[in-house]
Amino acid sequence: MDIPDDLTQSNYFKTLGCRVLRLDAGVAEVALALEPHLRNRGNVMHGGALFSLVDITMGLACSSSHGFDQRSVTVECKINYVRAVADGEVTCVSTVLHAGRRTLVVEAEVRQDDKLVAKAQGTFAIV
Repeated sequence: MDIPDDLTQSNYFKTLGCRVLRLDAGVAEVALALEPHLRNRGNVMHGGALFSLVDITMGLACSSSHGFDQRSVTVECKINYVRAVADGEVTCVSTVLHAGRRTLVVEAEVRQDDKLVAKAQGTFAIV
């Protein structure tokens, strides 16, 4: 799917350092490298950075499902953190499980290589 950067990359997206790897109908994949500004006091990737990656990737999956001419917003999101990220890059893949007229249910997995880092599920509203 070939979508202009201004529709896929917000200022926050750019501040974090995200990169879109794949965008298909109802599926998005975004990468995030661990940079110094993303570390917490324990010197690993901050949980908020991981959550932001999940939320961004889920939002892109929703937009690729209902069209970039419509907006959707996060209504709720639940995340389980499985493993810390001390270095390198993580990749988040998000898939729309259900696309209704008003809401979408989306899941996401964050991985570092073959290791699960976080798993999430969320609901988005079309506005």
